[in-house]
Amino acid sequence: MSVNSEIQAANQAYAESWTKGQLPLPPARNVAILTCMDARILPASVFGLKEGDAHVIRNAGGRAPDALRSLVISQQLLGTDTIIVAQHTDCGMLTFENKDIHAVIHKNLGADATHIDFLPFPNLEQNVRDDVSFLRNHPLIPKSIKIYGYVFEVATGRLIAVNEE
Repeated sequence: MSVNSEIQAANQAYAESWTKGQLPLPPARNVAILTCMDARILPASVFGLKEGDAHVIRNAGGRAPDALRSLVISQQLLGTDTIIVAQHTDCGMLTFENKDIHAVIHKNLGADATHIDFLPFPNLEQNVRDDVSFLRNHPLIPKSIKIYGYVFEVATGRLIAVNEE
């Protein structure tokens, strides 16, 4: 059975018992969580969420500059007043620099991607601080928005606070 067939079968079973279609559009806990797309992170479990609780925005590395558009929409149109930035140990974004991925893309695809900043980083805790600072100082994020930074430890499942508001 293909992955697509497995997903369709799982969705069929899920849809048969779906009862949450009437939840309101704004998240009940007024929070947007920015985290990595890493498959080892299940945001509902890590953050204690259920359907309708939060906006979860995921990208490679859980990077704020890449998620700004979604965070602004979440906050301005859907009422979130808190942002959590949660990056993680053992992240692939710690393992390369832009020049490395540019070379891989050129080799594999024959394409020039040097105009793209893939936002890798060499220091996890500093990167969380930098992304929190980016959001706190961005003109599209009001000063009234609470912003917290965490490192998710893949080995233990724990969230470690990197900064306090």
